[in-house]
Amino acid sequence: MTRRLHVGVSLAPTWLSGDGWRRLDSNIENIYSEELYLDIAKRAEAAKLDFVFRPDTLFLDPQALETGPGFGSLDPTILLAAMVRETSHVGLLTTISTTFNSPYVVARQLQSLNWLSKGRVGWNIVTALDGNENFGLPAMPSAGERYARAAEFTQVVRRLWASYPQDALKQDRESGRYAVSALVQPIDHVGARFSVKGPLNLPAYGTSPIPLIQAGASPTGRDFAACVADAIFASTPDMAAALELRTDLRQRALGHGRRADDIRVLPGLSLFLAPNRAEAHELFAETHARADIGRKIAAIRDMTGLDLSHWPDDRRVSAADMPEVAPALRSRTHADLLLRLIRNEKPTVAELLTRPEVIGSAHWRVIGTVEDAVEQIRQWAGAGAIDGFIILPGGSVEALRLALDDLMPRLVEARLFRDEYRGSTFADHLKDDGDA
Repeated sequence: MTRRLHVGVSLAPTWLSGDGWRRLDSNIENIYSEELYLDIAKRAEAAKLDFVFRPDTLFLDPQALETGPGFGSLDPTILLAAMVRETSHVGLLTTISTTFNSPYVVARQLQSLNWLSKGRVGWNIVTALDGNENFGLPAMPSAGERYARAAEFTQVVRRLWASYPQDALKQDRESGRYAVSALVQPIDHVGARFSVKGPLNLPAYGTSPIPLIQAGASPTGRDFAACVADAIFASTPDMAAALELRTDLRQRALGHGRRADDIRVLPGLSLFLAPNRAEAHELFAETHARADIGRKIAAIRDMTGLDLSHWPDDRRVSAADMPEVAPALRSRTHADLLLRLIRNEKPTVAELLTRPEVIGSAHWRVIGTVEDAVEQIRQWAGAGAIDGFIILPGGSVEALRLALDDLMPRLVEARLFRDEYRGSTFADHLKDDGDA
């Protein structure tokens, strides 16, 4: 029996990437306005989605601004705070880096948003891949160091949340007792990277935990996620990759003394949707019409060490073509997915340049109709490859609206998704795993 899926939508304007922003209906002028994102959040809540989610980076690539928004964005936590009064149930998942922040400030920000939203906040824990020079670091720490810091950082944040339990609040006018001070205790944390006395100067909201989400899929990232996360975002361009990741994470969770079901795999799902397949493929082609081939060739070279700049389009690329010495990598996960594609499929150069491992973030992709998307989701869910997914609309505002207004009701009809919220907090939504 297939269980109901958990679904979120990204507030990063993926539908404006490539040449999507140039469409007359793109609303690109409001990319730094709350109205654009509030509309998505309201549609997401109407569709009973688990959450809306804002990824984040802490750097800007000025060169990328020539052809699109690049990595420019509003601060995610402030953006989600603007949605609190306009929504009542949908989860609000913000992204905060453990590499460039301090645990006390993060614990307070998240618990503040949790109070304002009545328990709907979640934390997407990232270690970041870039931005070090904006924080006085000459180079990014190694992956091992970033995850070691993230583990201690997360431990401190959770202890701070527990240091001032809501039960301590009495606010008894008659007796004059505001709180039971004995229940509010310092954490006295002294670790390898942080020294934090505590307690937090804000009580916890209710008893539901703040959900923790993580996105790293390297061995170190997987182990960290299996230890603390309620869900993991993933780049899984095909079902086999998703099956391998989900199986591995569930085993790792057991190794950390958790239940296998305690962690949910939610891959990104890039949706180029249109009323028919021909229009969907036209939308995809138009979106990527001005894609810089030189950048794509450079991306392949950076991930594999292989320079395809003088290769003919019809020549196949195989594992035998890979250089013996691997390059220094920015993202091992992304590089491994590209090498896996080359090893398994031996694509031509032309084919390789259109694949999500090269022109995107290696996400699962559907180019077609709502019916095509429903069928693929049904197959992946039936195979036990996913616990849900993150909607990443592509190419147009219409694709975004088709995903929220048409696809989600179809998944309800297919008994793959909830028809109503069963609770009011983000944690409640993640617990809603009833059989479809």
